Amino acid sequence: MLLHHYRFVPDPSLFDVEAFRAELAGERSPIAPFKSALRGIQARLDERFRAGADIRDLVHGRAWCLDRLLAIAWEQHDWPDKGVALLAVGGYGRGELHPHSDVDLLLLLEADDDTPYREPLTAFITFLWDIGLEIGHSVRSLADCEREAEADVTVITNLLETRTLAGPERLREAMQARLATDRLWPADRFFEAKWQEQISRHYRYNNSEYHLEPNIKSSPGGLRDIQMIGWVAKRHFDTERYEDLVAGSFMNDAELRILSQGQAFLWQVRYALHMLTDRAEDRLLFDHQRTIAELFGFRDSPERLAVEQFMKRYYRHVTALAGLNDMLLQHFDEAILHAGQELPTVPLNERFEIKGSYIQARSRNVFRKRPSALLELFLLMAEHPEIEGVRAATIRLLRDHRHQIDDLYRDDLRHQSLFMALLRSGGNVARQLRRMNRYGLLGKYLPEFGQAVGLMQHDLFHIYTVDAHTLRLLKCIHGFRKPEAREEFPVAATLIHQLPKLELLWIAGLYHDIGKGRGGDHSILGARDAERFCERHGLSSRDTRLVSWLVEHHLMMSMVAQKRDTTDPDVIAEFARLVGDETRLDYLYVLTVADINATNPTLWNGWRASLLRQLHGETKRALRRGLENPLERDDWVQETRSEAHSLLATVGADMARVDRLWESLGEDYFLQYAPSEIVWQTQGILDHGDSQLPLILINAPTDDMAEGGTKVFIHTRSVDDLFAATAAAMDQLGLSIHDARIATSSNDWTLNTFIVLDDHGQAIRDRERIAAIRRHLVEELDDPDDYPQIVTRHTPRQLKHFRVPTEVSIEQDPANERTLLEVVAPDRPGLLARVGRIFMEQDIALSAAKIATLGERVEDVFFITDKAGAPLTDPGRQQQLRERLIEVLSVAG
Repeated sequence: MLLHHYRFVPDPSLFDVEAFRAELAGERSPIAPFKSALRGIQARLDERFRAGADIRDLVHGRAWCLDRLLAIAWEQHDWPDKGVALLAVGGYGRGELHPHSDVDLLLLLEADDDTPYREPLTAFITFLWDIGLEIGHSVRSLADCEREAEADVTVITNLLETRTLAGPERLREAMQARLATDRLWPADRFFEAKWQEQISRHYRYNNSEYHLEPNIKSSPGGLRDIQMIGWVAKRHFDTERYEDLVAGSFMNDAELRILSQGQAFLWQVRYALHMLTDRAEDRLLFDHQRTIAELFGFRDSPERLAVEQFMKRYYRHVTALAGLNDMLLQHFDEAILHAGQELPTVPLNERFEIKGSYIQARSRNVFRKRPSALLELFLLMAEHPEIEGVRAATIRLLRDHRHQIDDLYRDDLRHQSLFMALLRSGGNVARQLRRMNRYGLLGKYLPEFGQAVGLMQHDLFHIYTVDAHTLRLLKCIHGFRKPEAREEFPVAATLIHQLPKLELLWIAGLYHDIGKGRGGDHSILGARDAERFCERHGLSSRDTRLVSWLVEHHLMMSMVAQKRDTTDPDVIAEFARLVGDETRLDYLYVLTVADINATNPTLWNGWRASLLRQLHGETKRALRRGLENPLERDDWVQETRSEAHSLLATVGADMARVDRLWESLGEDYFLQYAPSEIVWQTQGILDHGDSQLPLILINAPTDDMAEGGTKVFIHTRSVDDLFAATAAAMDQLGLSIHDARIATSSNDWTLNTFIVLDDHGQAIRDRERIAAIRRHLVEELDDPDDYPQIVTRHTPRQLKHFRVPTEVSIEQDPANERTLLEVVAPDRPGLLARVGRIFMEQDIALSAAKIATLGERVEDVFFITDKAGAPLTDPGRQQQLRERLIEVLSVAG
């Protein structure tokens, strides 16, 4: 279907038909001239594309050129009579062809018997292949078309859009008569089938327009959604132009502009993809995003990369198209197909009513006469959970009147009160805010949120745009309130019902990332915006401070849990001082868990859950003791040692052997481990006896040791390359290390504990797999000097398209007399083993490590000393270590 105010005017300079016929006449074989013509047409189209020509002229122009070429090709073959025609179908039938789109053809026969046509048909199709055309073809009689179209909605869809290229037009007209709505696939049945088809297609893309590498054709908001509107309208209205739908009140001018501009942008992207890849590519992969951004004239700025600017434009278009698709199809369903149905109507107030489970305005003038109704509608939906959605006509009214939300509107106390009433409603606030965003109202009411719509970060960690991530975070918070959340999120699901004011969490969630893309620290920028929101909406100074604090420190809990040694009482005391009280701690915990889950579905696992749970629990105990009365290190050690001793005595351990073993262990050992872990390790060591083989204990998460990952304990003679060898062996097993705690006894035996996950981020629980891991580690670590080969797997495709500079920072930890080394580097197979080798080369001892993989990069923290157990304070040695790590890790993999 053609779009508003556009008429394609053929340009003969793209393809000179008469000159081509003359060239053909002088050649013995037509193949070479046809090939040359195809190359020439595409070269001219590409040149015009790079020069900024109207994409519609190029897409329709290529179809026009192919029409002429195919008609001439048809003439090169002998057809026995007028009982066959060549038809363009599908996208080509609409007159649309991108550089490598399939040229969809139907060879239509009048009679069922194809015997007279087999030879010329075969010769014709072979000829098209020989000249290099990428064709999709079918050979059907009129009866075949009717039979197959009736059986398959994809066939009838393909045959809706046809043009005769050669042969008698009467055959196409006869086919159309057989496919008419009064014979098969009436508009309501066709609509229902296509709607279910779209639902399935959207489901394959997680019902989201926001993908790091979207499919511009099939993802929600893509070209298929535009075509869907055209197919449904054509079947019902029998129209070839979208602007006819405006005249029929199915669409208005503003919606037609969204459709027209969105299609033009997606066509530009698709054309660029085909041209750059030299194939029919519809996936906007990382490989191509930067190149297309540059091709389209985007340039890096201090605030935002060119590729991020380009993708923001993409997301804005597809979001608008997806919303328009939803509204128009719902409108079609309500106003056209089911217009005669009597649905129960329940008045809500003077302005709104529920009709058939959907809310609708009682007057077309409601938003003009009472602008506050723009917010009231969403409050009513939050207060009435039985409402399933908004009726299409009311969605259109919302979109048509959202321009009324300006500075005066935002400053009006009535509107501020309505928005706060929504946040305090106790209903599904997250769903209503998502709807406000879908209909373009949330960014109007909160302009700072509007700036974040479509804003992406070009990495593998943040897989959603800022607005999509924020709304997912709010959805996670609402999910914590459901009974089923207690199994996966036991702490958050408990705390969410204990928070004194849930609306403060909604506000903090809305604003936590809102400062991104502006330059500067987004947490500080967002905190200022949140503070202004709270003051404007009349919150108390206490509540305002809490919300602003949550936004400013929303990353802190995750950073401490994943990068600091939370077995260190000083770390807990420091974090407790930052938090200040239990209420802030509980709000921050819930916000942190929601933030992680909404950032990337692969991030949340049992290990991260256990880190946050442990930090929350220890901090809460510290706050209850009082900030002025922190637990001293000696007290921590004594409490842990005493509890473990009692547990071992209870199970009948030989306490004399226990005491002798413990005498060789330093205090740090009792800081690093919980009593239950110490019992597990001590029993294993005593049972192992005098064996010289490494002791390997492996335990999947249990109720009493809920670490969230598989715990691997290694007790063996201490050698310099043990950590490096262990890391290499783990990599060979396809295991990722997420935590390492290294202890060495006074008689040079190591007690090393690793938390590992499989390549899907899950704990290993299968007994046979655990046994195989144990055998492999014993074999490899029996003689660590026989160093396991570092894994050299190919780097995944996506990782290759990100430039992550290796950064090394070194600081001191005076309280523990050690050095903290943080490494940020590109994620590559075998990276941790390489770090271990560097430690061995540099005579560095490792006491603990926190390993975090965040998309395309790792952010690992190592707690190190020299071989004598002293921190690395010499600047020259620090610089040597820094340079060596950067040298090796920048090229690893």
